[in-house]
Amino acid sequence: MKAKVIAIVALSGVTLAVPCGYGGSPESANTAQIAAKLVGQSANIKEKEVVFVTGGTANLDLLDAIAIEVQKAGALPVVTVDTESRIRRTYEEVPAQKDALIAQTELKLVDVMTANINIDFVENPGYLDGVPPGRMAARSQAFEPVDQAALKRNIKSVNLGNGLYPTAALATRFGISKDELARIFWGGVNVDYTALQTTGDAVSKAFGAGKEVRLTNPNGTDIKMRIEARPNFVSDGVISDADVRRGGPACLVWLPAGEVYLAPVPGTAEGKVVIDRSYIQDDEILGLTLTFKAGKMTAMTAKSGLEALKPHYDAAGPGKDEFAFIDVGINPNVQAPANSKFQSYVQAGMVTVGIGGNTWAGGTNQVPFGHHGFLPGSTLAVDGKVLIEKGALAPEIRSASR
Repeated sequence: MKAKVIAIVALSGVTLAVPCGYGGSPESANTAQIAAKLVGQSANIKEKEVVFVTGGTANLDLLDAIAIEVQKAGALPVVTVDTESRIRRTYEEVPAQKDALIAQTELKLVDVMTANINIDFVENPGYLDGVPPGRMAARSQAFEPVDQAALKRNIKSVNLGNGLYPTAALATRFGISKDELARIFWGGVNVDYTALQTTGDAVSKAFGAGKEVRLTNPNGTDIKMRIEARPNFVSDGVISDADVRRGGPACLVWLPAGEVYLAPVPGTAEGKVVIDRSYIQDDEILGLTLTFKAGKMTAMTAKSGLEALKPHYDAAGPGKDEFAFIDVGINPNVQAPANSKFQSYVQAGMVTVGIGGNTWAGGTNQVPFGHHGFLPGSTLAVDGKVLIEKGALAPEIRSASR
């Protein structure tokens, strides 16, 4: 989903084309404070809830702290710990025909859980190299009903990572040190949430009142789409009681927070998107150009790396070619260091788009495949009024939080 996963438990959270990020340990951060924030503020856990807590072996201290905070709230924690090697072995040793049976069993967990707190744990982005794309696609399809059931039941889902959890591999990809990445990450997590919510509301209102979005970028991107009467959602770091009443995608939060997103009117995206740099597993794709007509992709080319993406795209089912979402970053604490390759959904003024499944953003496309791309330096206008100009939020949007 999005390139974001609603990871209910580890097995269903392994959708290659929609990775949820990288793992690690909360270095230089107070584990107890993080856990209290995740449980009390972000997930808004209440008495008698059943809370699934997932992560990796590097997250054990944080998982323990989260479980304790859940119990302090009078709720029941169910903790699962996973590893890259186990996930890979499930592809190598578990027969493909068993996936559907396991997914049916996992649906029973969805019936009892009320919330999920997921800590990104993947250290090696290439840990599934060599697994056949068709096998991955088949598993994703088998487990898609689990994610859809979670959305339907308004299960609160909090992900700590959002593609930024500090690891050596991710820092190398960005061309910065792990310490610098950790500073950016925790700074983004500890943003002023009141100000963030105010900024999010301003962007949300602009989308809500609009009929058409046009997105341009000096790299050749020029695309427009209809958004009239489409719901939009704000990942502001907190799942409030009002969010739970609204339900569905309103119950999803990714940390660091700071995004406003929506799925456009189906069949209306027209134009071209050029994504300078994106990744699938650990393979880099440069100059990915996607052409859209009536909401569907009619051409896909790249300067390099297309051979890594194409097998996964080809293995996906109907809906893989549909324009999926548009996402605006609003977190002022997350910015790219000079001369780096850093990119994130949440950095203020970033625009992200994607193809494939979009139920997480209020759409109806349930295909369990997605590929997204960041478009730094873009200009985005709603009904001709500029919301983002050359990668910066419009002054009236920035001033809304002051």
